[in-house]
Amino acid sequence: MQISVVIPLFNEAESLPELVSWIDIVMKRNQFTYEMVLVDDGSTDDSWQVIRQLRQSYISIKAIRFKRNYGKSAALNEGFIAASGDVVITMDADLQDSPDEIPELYRMIVEDKYDLVSGWKKKRYDPISKTIPTKLYNAVTRRISGIKLHDFNCGLKAYDRKVVKSIEVIGEMHRYIPVMAKWAGFRRIGEKVVQHRERKYGVTKFGLGRFINGPLDLLSIIFVSRFSKKPMHFFGLFGSLFIFLGFVILFILSFQKLFFDVSGIASRPLFYFGILTFIVGTQFFTTGFLAEMALRQAPTRNQYLVDEKIGLDANMID
Repeated sequence: MQISVVIPLFNEAESLPELVSWIDIVMKRNQFTYEMVLVDDGSTDDSWQVIRQLRQSYISIKAIRFKRNYGKSAALNEGFIAASGDVVITMDADLQDSPDEIPELYRMIVEDKYDLVSGWKKKRYDPISKTIPTKLYNAVTRRISGIKLHDFNCGLKAYDRKVVKSIEVIGEMHRYIPVMAKWAGFRRIGEKVVQHRERKYGVTKFGLGRFINGPLDLLSIIFVSRFSKKPMHFFGLFGSLFIFLGFVILFILSFQKLFFDVSGIASRPLFYFGILTFIVGTQFFTTGFLAEMALRQAPTRNQYLVDEKIGLDANMID
């Protein structure tokens, strides 16, 4: 199968018939073999009933329904697990992403050999309360990750199958899938300017909470990606620095007390700061040590992403 279109949705009963029909028209026009994987993230409207009705007309539909609302990341992760196409394309269900972009996204993966292509909604129809924070977070993410994308959070993306089968999307980390892909070893990440359409049905499902959770998720991804196999490198470094700083402060104060008979050492703020940094450093170091011990007992301690083998077992990532 050439293409899997993964569509997470929440309360999109009105837009689904038009979206599914549009995707089907594009696929047939380009003679693609395809499937649509619809993931109902605990909708409270008639979305699931609409999907069941659409399934009678479009046999290409696969559908998953969550018992309750878990969020877009969970929906995407389940969709990635279910997808069987060589190229996986994600889009939102609100008709703000155009299925007409699919052929070019597919071509960029297959012919240009990109691992991931992210859409860039250069002209947006969102309110300024959404566009300004989005630009800020995109700039910060570009700086930290080194990935030159303008719109990390665009729902319209295309992936080589290997990418979606090699990452796990949890929490609210769907915003940073390109970052996770890069840290998994997929570095051919491209961008395509795509059409952003005005919302035709319903209302936006994202609130102000994402502006708080977004940066925290980015920090989590960076930490886990860099230090999940070597936690002592992180905690041990900061622990050693704090212990050294505390030791130097307490040594200087002790030296002054012993050789210069300086009074009131124990009442000076620097004395308490020295003790605090020493204790914090010890806690960091101990945390790193315990994390290393836990890692060595974990079943994933020596699991690494292997792209290809020669002269050994021919198994490789599908």
